[in-house]
Amino acid sequence: MTDHIATDDTRPTWPALRKGWRKKCPNCGSGPLLRGYLEVRHSCPVCREELHHHRADDGPAYLTILIVGHLMAPLLHIVFVNFRPEPLVLFSIFGVGCVALTLYLLPRLKGVIVAFQWARFMHGFSGGVT
Repeated sequence: MTDHIATDDTRPTWPALRKGWRKKCPNCGSGPLLRGYLEVRHSCPVCREELHHHRADDGPAYLTILIVGHLMAPLLHIVFVNFRPEPLVLFSIFGVGCVALTLYLLPRLKGVIVAFQWARFMHGFSGGVT
């Protein structure tokens, strides 16, 4: 599979979002997007695409809360109604599940938001034009 390196006038959104979900550079798809757990690199070490223009801010956290809440709340209700586990067991299982799902989703959603901004030429991702 060959990755298409985007030019300044064409940046397809869906391939960029898939690369962002994998925490890879939205331009080349092979360089790492994040330096640590959530810190976005200033530029891609492979293709030298500047990534410091992003404005992800609280977007990944809001999306993570939205997804985790909409998945875990109905599941919590179903488990409680059908199985009636002890409250401490229920809290332990769903507490660990919520934390694990949050830790999994947060960096991936940050990658998606940065990739979306890159693909749509937002916040300085304008291909050299500031």
